[in-house]
Amino acid sequence: MDIFTIGELRKTFSNGEVKEEVLKGVNLTLKKGEITALVGSSGSGKSTLLTIAAGLQPASDGKILFDGHNLTSMTSEEMRSIRAKKFGFVFQFAHLVPFLTVEEQLDLMLDVSEVKMPKENRQQEIHYLLERVGLSHRKQAYPASLSGGEKQRVAIARAIIHKPQVLFADEPTASLDSKRSKEIMSLLRDLTKTLNITTLMVTHDEEMLSYVDHVVKMSDGLVV
Repeated sequence: MDIFTIGELRKTFSNGEVKEEVLKGVNLTLKKGEITALVGSSGSGKSTLLTIAAGLQPASDGKILFDGHNLTSMTSEEMRSIRAKKFGFVFQFAHLVPFLTVEEQLDLMLDVSEVKMPKENRQQEIHYLLERVGLSHRKQAYPASLSGGEKQRVAIARAIIHKPQVLFADEPTASLDSKRSKEIMSLLRDLTKTLNITTLMVTHDEEMLSYVDHVVKMSDGLVV
């Protein structure tokens, strides 16, 4: 089932009188329960495409249709609400709050996403998800005591605790060694399938492509 459709998406950056078209009419469709990887050389437009699809910056032209909504015509407040409730984000670095425990990181995300859930149910959901990512024994740990792989597992759990429909991952394994990268990709694939999430990720690591359903190569602002 198609849940995300990108049509003729364009993005132009201006630097004084000089204009640079970074996206030149990109078309892309994403399905539920599948991982799509964007690959390409530096400057190909893959990270720009991901951030626009995620509503983190506006497009210059084109349409983004998500679950029956035209994201490109939404106000900034409407887009903020979609991001908080329907989207999850994982980046190259975990960006955990240093003074919060693993358990508290997830609890904070439930507050930010405005999920209405009784306290008892919140704790059950948090504990269940920490078990899924293999960190139930680290729930009271602070980020400083976590390994790089553990931090990224917390970041993934935090990104999906509010049950988003779409997960955006920008180089989620770039800061990890090969063994930890494979563990993280295996986890992302498992969660995408079992929770029926749509995952769009940017990666430069070809070893990670065996874990995804679709590979979209970009070059010079276009899908090739």
